Amino acid sequence: MRFPFALSAKIARHIITNKIKKTGKFALVLQLEPLHTCNLTCTGCGRIREYSTNLKDMMSLEDCLGAATECNAPMVSICGGEPLIYPKIEELVDRLLDQGRIVYICTNGMFMRKKMREYLARNYSAAVEPKLTTLLAQKLITEKEAAEIRKGKNDGRPGIKPTKWMYWNVHVDGLEYIHDLIVEREGVFKECVEAIKMAKILGYQVATNCTVYKETDMDDIEKMFDFLSNLGVDGHTITPGYEYDAAKKDMLKRLNKKPEDFFLTRKLTREKFKNIVEWGQKYTFFGSPIYLEFLAGKRDLHCTAWAIPTRNVRGWKAPCYLMTDGHYERYQEMLEKVDWDKYGVFDGVARDLRCENCMTHCGYEPTPSLGIDTQCGDTWKLIRYNFGRKPAPVADASHVDAYNGITTGRGHLTGRRDPVQPNIQQVLAEREVTAAVAAETNGHGRDGCCS
Repeated sequence: MRFPFALSAKIARHIITNKIKKTGKFALVLQLEPLHTCNLTCTGCGRIREYSTNLKDMMSLEDCLGAATECNAPMVSICGGEPLIYPKIEELVDRLLDQGRIVYICTNGMFMRKKMREYLARNYSAAVEPKLTTLLAQKLITEKEAAEIRKGKNDGRPGIKPTKWMYWNVHVDGLEYIHDLIVEREGVFKECVEAIKMAKILGYQVATNCTVYKETDMDDIEKMFDFLSNLGVDGHTITPGYEYDAAKKDMLKRLNKKPEDFFLTRKLTREKFKNIVEWGQKYTFFGSPIYLEFLAGKRDLHCTAWAIPTRNVRGWKAPCYLMTDGHYERYQEMLEKVDWDKYGVFDGVARDLRCENCMTHCGYEPTPSLGIDTQCGDTWKLIRYNFGRKPAPVADASHVDAYNGITTGRGHLTGRRDPVQPNIQQVLAEREVTAAVAAETNGHGRDGCCS
């Protein structure tokens, strides 16, 4: 199956139960942001600029767990900020699982290996040794780290353990050059890959999430999915980048970049995602095939942002994950007080100008699953997609130049606050020219590395 049966059945049961009860609006996924502190400054992300990044500004464990109970979403996506910075992330994950939730940890991957080593230390026994041997052989841990694991860690805290109810959801926006450019730091892509490899060896479920921007090369993204599928990644989500206010302000102030040169319009989204329906048969995309049709411009959908509510340090964020028109103390209060008809796009017309170019998953992914905007045959299409056979992993990814970050002869230029950042498409084209020249000179020219 594309999605484990127990998880698909749990979500289906939640929808059916609320339909029988005739619940008007209800949550499918809780976007839980226990803090907004992050160790990266990703281009296009305004989250850590919209909210204070002081570590003291975070939700208590009790408030996090209470939010899940309050909206009763079957799935909780722990995001932020970087959630692995949250001091009680282990307790949060453990107790959400105790509540019977499906848990996604949305991470940039930089602290994943540390958390998995801590899990091994807290649960060390002779049975762990074969795993350590494999990890050492693949250089995913060092001898020093293995020795620390063998000492054990008896601090009374739970570890983040492998379970069918939990996914590491790793942010990957392209292969090495593109991803490290977007996250504004070299080495992040490599660490993500090492973390994914370690997680699969230890038996974790791993998903990835990818955001597509105006400069994104979709051929590069297709190769990325080949590469990730070959690594054994269990599934993916993909969404177009959206020019929400905090992200636009950050780009102008910090990077001196024009948002219109980076974010997608609705027309450009449809052009970028023209092959996404076919990709949905090749790769394990989670969610709805109807959302993929929407991205490709094959149909329209209403925004149902209320089905994926966001709870953070200030309360229930409205109207959606990306736009902020207020915060509410209670989830039900938000449902009742927000005029949901003011948002989204209807018959091609944006009800709010900020919604004009938005086609993101947090607004439109739940719509078909809730039975909204359905067409004849959609129910069977959803069942066949989510309960059908999972696409086979890509057997050979040798054609993918995944570690392409320093082959341009210019380096990443990530993290530099130059007045003008390089155009990604231009850099990729330059790299192809450099490779062609090198081939013609039989390798007697420069090797492409910076001197």
